[in-house]
Amino acid sequence: MIQPTHPAAEPWLLRPLPQDNPPARLFVFHHAGGGGASYVSWARALRDVAEVLPVQLPGRENRRREAPYRSLPRVVSDLADELRPYLDAPFAFFGHSMGSFIGFEVARILRDRYGLPPAHLFVSGFRAPHLPDSDPPIYELPDAEFVDALRHRYDGIPAAILQDPEILALFLPVLRADLELVETYGYQSGEPLTCPILALGGDVDRRLDDDRLRSWGEHTSGGFDYRFFPGGHFYLQQQATAVQRLVAARIASI
Repeated sequence: MIQPTHPAAEPWLLRPLPQDNPPARLFVFHHAGGGGASYVSWARALRDVAEVLPVQLPGRENRRREAPYRSLPRVVSDLADELRPYLDAPFAFFGHSMGSFIGFEVARILRDRYGLPPAHLFVSGFRAPHLPDSDPPIYELPDAEFVDALRHRYDGIPAAILQDPEILALFLPVLRADLELVETYGYQSGEPLTCPILALGGDVDRRLDDDRLRSWGEHTSGGFDYRFFPGGHFYLQQQATAVQRLVAARIASI
């Protein structure tokens, strides 16, 4: 019997289409309030160039009984150790919104702790990490004010959740924890990454403009580009195919 090359992926990683010897691996970091399952479809779309491994943080989906993280340094440190067994092939990171900061910091800690930088970093839907948030934190607001602020800033809570008090009561604690993780994040300066960075965003995202996206270029010496797609903060929902094709082309060249 052939023994598996890697340990079981759960709970930290989903492996929709496992590959023992992939040409590359793409680790995907989800947005605040989201989960790895929303990126399972990427595995089939990119299967010819990479094994896609959506990251699954505690507090959601198959890890809903676990307490969510509230500190970005803690989740980044733990993730670096959890991902290390899967770094035996060229690898890249893709992060959307909160996942952009997580992917960026995991890339830095893997470089500093293990000498294992990614071959490419894709960041989506969020300002460069050294830029301050132009809005005040909202994670401690009362529920009604919290939901209103989310609607205004991100326009990303599905109507089905907002209209069901029981589902909303389950959803808000993990979203609060995720936003605390993001809103208490403090960027620490360091050497730029050596891998290329591609920054992506929606052209009508209320919290993202040309300068905020372009400033990601300050964090690499390995080449930088940025693109806007039609849509708001969650433009990926409508533009998934176009983004997947772009990401696949970049990964195929690493």
